[in-house]
Amino acid sequence: MKALLKQGPLFATLSDEQLDHITRHARQIRLEAGESLFEQGEPAGRFYLVTSGQIKLFRLSLSGNEKVVEIVTPGCTFAEALMFLQHPTYPVSAQALTAAEVISVDANDFTAMLHESTETCFLLLGDLSQRIRGLLREIDELSLYSATCRVAGYLAEASPPDCDEFELPVTKQILASRLSIKPETFSRIIKNLSERGVMTFKNSWVTIHDRQRLHEMANICVQPQETLQASFFYPRTTSHKLSDT
Repeated sequence: MKALLKQGPLFATLSDEQLDHITRHARQIRLEAGESLFEQGEPAGRFYLVTSGQIKLFRLSLSGNEKVVEIVTPGCTFAEALMFLQHPTYPVSAQALTAAEVISVDANDFTAMLHESTETCFLLLGDLSQRIRGLLREIDELSLYSATCRVAGYLAEASPPDCDEFELPVTKQILASRLSIKPETFSRIIKNLSERGVMTFKNSWVTIHDRQRLHEMANICVQPQETLQASFFYPRTTSHKLSDT
């Protein structure tokens, strides 16, 4: 478990003694695709490091509509910011998109360890500050950019620079939710892009025919900037722009 923890940047700077302290109360959890890790509103006594697979973070409205907040991938932690709150509850639900493994860390135990590690405290504080900036960026994108711009921006970022064919990492329904777009709107945008000859879609595979036009449609959405991804898990990574009206 210590070797797996060291794969997460949040734990990489810890000493062997500190890692021993954490692993005494940590647990490895294996999840099947579709299996729930925790539910929105549950007491938040632990945070998590993904070691394999994909974890979907999402919220449900009172009417049952689902909003995908983020897709967490290996090497990233999530829910650690909650350890600083009194009587915290999870603001999202977490569910395995694929077969996945996570390490569950006791939040109180980790907080106690922080008293002994100034370096780790500053690392965590810096990350939380970046996540706040990421939330502000997300608000800007949702307010200023069109749905087409957000979809084009995501696809331009997701596509390999040296290959015009790639597979979407998640289903179209989940991607639409992550981009804050209704499924029917997402389908119309995909159809429009195909009719314009910008790209074609076959199941989960995308083929780009006019990369220059795709970037023109994406416009400012593909410019490097912190995104909502940086607001929910660590480490911060260059992510796809996701936003619209």
